[in-house]
Amino acid sequence: MTRHHEWLLLAATFLVVALCTRLGVWQLDRAAAKEALHAALASRGALPPLPAGQLATTDQAATAQHYRATVLAGRWLGGHTVYLDNRQVDGRPGFFVFTPLLLADGSAVAVQRGWLPRDFVERTRVQAPPLAAGEVQIAGRVAPPPSRLFAFGADPAGSRIRQNLDLAAWSAEIGRPLRPLSLLQQDGAQTPADGLRRTLPQIETDVSRHHGYAAQWFAFAALAALLYVWFRVVRPRRRR
Repeated sequence: MTRHHEWLLLAATFLVVALCTRLGVWQLDRAAAKEALHAALASRGALPPLPAGQLATTDQAATAQHYRATVLAGRWLGGHTVYLDNRQVDGRPGFFVFTPLLLADGSAVAVQRGWLPRDFVERTRVQAPPLAAGEVQIAGRVAPPPSRLFAFGADPAGSRIRQNLDLAAWSAEIGRPLRPLSLLQQDGAQTPADGLRRTLPQIETDVSRHHGYAAQWFAFAALAALLYVWFRVVRPRRRR
């Protein structure tokens, strides 16, 4: 093997070791993030309900309030209800139903009212769940804005069924400032029987799978390094 090929083999081995090591660290980072999420769910879920007057108005304040329980009073802006597509529950496709709740100060909150299964015959046929008129009280938990899924293009403004929901764009549509968070509505004494599912699966916090993946990637990195040392260093010396 020429010196040029030796350098290429060394570079390839280095890249394999670096890539496998990085993937192992990435899995450990995912495990740490889930552990932190689990700790936040446990600690903030045990706190007393957040007073409505303290609901965040900035991104930084909203992050500190995620997963806190609260009760909000306001009026539904039912004409701006949006159905987020491709949201699965128990392996079934469906929609997350979002409706803005207008608060007394003129701002609004994106409320995830629940999950609605998809019509298997006609995907775009959605049975709009009923909404109470007048002022209502909504019990729920503060959450981040709706999670984004991969999309080939932006959803048309004003469409009922969308892949993602951008709060800034939605705020311009409804003509009201939206708080930088969402509210996951929970069943309560005043919750109507609207056919929406609100008992959703818990966020996965099992980290053992990520630790297992990390161990595999680190093992691949160690194997690549050992094979190079054996075939290019130890074995030639033993022959000599």
